[in-house]
Amino acid sequence: MSTGTTSSPASTEAPEFAAVRAAAERARAAAPAVRAAGGAAVDAALRAAATLIRERKATLLEVNHTDVTAAEQNGMAPGLLDRLRLTEERLTGIATQLEVLADTPEPPVQWPVRTLETGERVFERRIPVGVIGAVFEARPNVTVDVASQVLKARSAAVLRTGAAALGTATALVEQVLAPALESAGIPAAAVQLVPLPGHAGAEALVGLPDLVPLVVVRGSGEVTRKLSVLGATAGTRILAHADGGGVLYLDGAADPDAAARLVHESTDRLGVCNRLNLLLIDRSSWDTLLPVARKVLDERGITLSEPPHAHPLGHEWALDSGSEAHVTVAPVDGAVDAAQTAARETSGLAATICTTDAAVAEAFIDSYTGTGVFWNATSRLLDGYKLLGLPETGINVDHTPGPRGPVTYQDLGLRQFVVLPPE
Repeated sequence: MSTGTTSSPASTEAPEFAAVRAAAERARAAAPAVRAAGGAAVDAALRAAATLIRERKATLLEVNHTDVTAAEQNGMAPGLLDRLRLTEERLTGIATQLEVLADTPEPPVQWPVRTLETGERVFERRIPVGVIGAVFEARPNVTVDVASQVLKARSAAVLRTGAAALGTATALVEQVLAPALESAGIPAAAVQLVPLPGHAGAEALVGLPDLVPLVVVRGSGEVTRKLSVLGATAGTRILAHADGGGVLYLDGAADPDAAARLVHESTDRLGVCNRLNLLLIDRSSWDTLLPVARKVLDERGITLSEPPHAHPLGHEWALDSGSEAHVTVAPVDGAVDAAQTAARETSGLAATICTTDAAVAEAFIDSYTGTGVFWNATSRLLDGYKLLGLPETGINVDHTPGPRGPVTYQDLGLRQFVVLPPE
């Protein structure tokens, strides 16, 4: 028998989708207040969050310890555990980055473009997106990185993290970000955390373009690529970080000490995307430079995957659970071949040339089409805070126009044209 009523969309949705929709609606309701609050209020909230991180450090570390212990019991690989784990030093780093972001001068909101022949003045301005979503792996620091960038861009945030980090992320939102926002007169609802784990929540977040038109997707691998396709199909703009893997090319004119330093600096953490993943060595110097690299990697406890390879040349070891402590090595025929190999076989995240020959370095730089290219500097520098002095929402390696490389709040706005009457 009909009751004459119609079920709301949420009543027939899966729990994960309903939870994401509810979070997105709360964020959308808070977004106008974020925009109206102004830069001083947002910066005050960021400074307050930094203070709360320091004051509540013990509690945050305790919650994170619970997450890490559970992940260890569930068999999480060491590289992923390293991403999940917070330490006093890492919490201090998060707080410092918040203060740096708060102290960053605001770029102009509006700037002149030209004056038309009829006298009208054309301006370009940057306006907030409104609500920005983010899907990221079990890295608690990203919770604060992304939320702070979105707030600085005058938008509200909907965050979805991996199940392993949900406890720590919840503590950061509820005990740090929410009270910091309220202390600055901004609604705490401006930062939403999806409370349910699982891929269904991530898929829901990229499928609500009317509520969340832009979603930053981090995590690398097939899941991220799938979310990018789902988002594009739904009409959501996706800024995806699907694959990483740093490349180091040791040229025939490489200084052995510099080569050893770069191998060492590029392998300090194995669970991150910009670590050394593929080592290329000039064929003519293979016998002299390979032992240099092998010595450093042996000291690090890292195994060389030597030719012939049973895997793709650019296989990303950071994503290979239990096998993170590997680096692939292969010979190449000079700088141009190295640059082209790096671009062809990897995501194009970052590549370094080690050489004392400036002309060779220039040839490598001119031939590499990836996001970041370095001369005698580690690919680990491809990071928003290290390169730009700002936290990042992720690293975009698209080969199309748009934000590329470390994405910061300055990339999270909409372009708008304003035409004013003649003066």
